[in-house]
Amino acid sequence: MAILKILQYPDERLHTVATRVTKVTDKTRLLIRDMAETMYAAPGIGLAATQVDVHERIVVIDTSEKRDQLLVLINPEIIANNGESDYEEGCLSVPGIYGKVRRAESITVKALNADGNSFELAAEGLLAVCIQHEMDHLVGKVFVEYWSSLKQARALAKLKKKQRSIM
Repeated sequence: MAILKILQYPDERLHTVATRVTKVTDKTRLLIRDMAETMYAAPGIGLAATQVDVHERIVVIDTSEKRDQLLVLINPEIIANNGESDYEEGCLSVPGIYGKVRRAESITVKALNADGNSFELAAEGLLAVCIQHEMDHLVGKVFVEYWSSLKQARALAKLKKKQRSIM
């Protein structure tokens, strides 16, 4: 397994729309293991393949306290949603930046697992937010893009300042 490089906003590759996975293979499962290792090491609770410059519809999530309940979503689709809530979000591709985003309060998602089997999952709260956040990455959207242009500009300036201080 390997730790993969996470793309940092505003990298244009984060705006690439991911393609459907046509067949779950050993290569797919290796990518899933590498993505999980990368997510846990970061540390984060979700990671989309787009964030590691692989433009396939694959997401890994683990919102459990013990970090031992990996959820794999291949070709995820939200088939139902209910309510709205504002949730404070962050992102491994936008380190150190947090802010509220309005999302569905509860969702039902349909996807394939790492074995290629179809399943449905009802989610609410943090898990529902995380799934929606990661699915945004699959269509080339980063959570800060829900904000006003002024707030986005401030976030970008903060990121650039942080990057300059690292160099």
